[in-house]
Amino acid sequence: MKKCVNCLLVMVTVLLTLSGVSLAGESPATNLTELTDVQKYNRAIHIMAMLLVGFGFLMVFVKRYGRSAITATYLLVSISIPLYFLKDSLFNQGGSESVIDQLILAEFAAASLLICAGAVLGRLKMNQYLLLGMLFVPFYALNEWIVLKGGLGLITDKVVDTGGSIVIHAFGAIFGLGVAACMTTRKEYETAIECDETSDRYSLLGSMVLWVFWPSFCAALVVPAEVPKTAVNVILALCGSTLATYFATVKLRGKISAADIANATLAGGVAIGSTCDLASPGAAFGIGILAGVVSTFGFAVIQGKLTDLVARVDTCGVLYLHGLPGLFGGLAALFVVTGINGAAQLSGIVVTVLLAAVSGLFSGKVISLFGRRAEPYLDAEEFDAESEEVGLFGAPLVAAEELEAE
Repeated sequence: MKKCVNCLLVMVTVLLTLSGVSLAGESPATNLTELTDVQKYNRAIHIMAMLLVGFGFLMVFVKRYGRSAITATYLLVSISIPLYFLKDSLFNQGGSESVIDQLILAEFAAASLLICAGAVLGRLKMNQYLLLGMLFVPFYALNEWIVLKGGLGLITDKVVDTGGSIVIHAFGAIFGLGVAACMTTRKEYETAIECDETSDRYSLLGSMVLWVFWPSFCAALVVPAEVPKTAVNVILALCGSTLATYFATVKLRGKISAADIANATLAGGVAIGSTCDLASPGAAFGIGILAGVVSTFGFAVIQGKLTDLVARVDTCGVLYLHGLPGLFGGLAALFVVTGINGAAQLSGIVVTVLLAAVSGLFSGKVISLFGRRAEPYLDAEEFDAESEEVGLFGAPLVAAEELEAE
């Protein structure tokens, strides 16, 4: 009898909810909003995994800079998110975002900052990474306001950039290149960036984490009805860039490059960002393929020649993973999106490039006033040297030679 009563209560609750009545006095619209926010929270946590685990491990490819790269990732995320929230509290830009929307937008800013930091990875002191974050976020927010919200009246129509190909990836990469242009010393240019099998494996792990959660990144603020389509498009684009990267790296280098696999495979996710919720599946796959080719060509052919030409170092190759694919994604919208305002789209790209370059150069000049590292790409300069000699819980490390002797 008790079970029957419980079943009856459940049925009544369901019927009342469907008819527009809530036992708690809330409307279905309110419940739907709350449910949508919970779904956005889930995607926000996926993005946080991308920021800390994905970007963090992707940047440990530098052999003797792994601990610094992870620590810098922690600091950059931790400075950018509060700063973005502070921006919202100090300047009312007419937005009506919920708290979870603000968190996701702050995470987008953090992602762009991590992209920027990749250009100068290993060449900043740890406190200079914090300064970089403090300088970057206001400029990032300014560009976001101008390009996506019509700030200053420079762009009068909508710029198509749902997943941030332009305002997140291209802006972060070009800003970072501006900083690198002011921060690269002759010694840093001449110092080789060393990697080994272990650092490559960790970098590949970070790449896979980014690959897995990239659909959540692009779909984070998409309306619920468009989330499945967006996720499918992003996955197809990533598949396209992954396949293209394999064939391109073998063709251009003769063998598979771990750096190409760790980076260029993600170019599809970067490029599809602008049109992730609007492209057809076939177009998404095609965009991914072209982005993979562009990115791999950048890493395999352009990077070395450009570095020697300008005597400036882009440590993580952000130009080739985020800059060129990001710009390509923004331009691809002109051919993929029906009814797009081409002038507005191109204006958004031009404004982003100019503002990122100028603000990056300015920030690089400011950061350079706070000194230089004695040695680039080394943990030992700022990390406790004792940790070089002990393992987990203080256990002494045994040299490989000693193990072989045993």
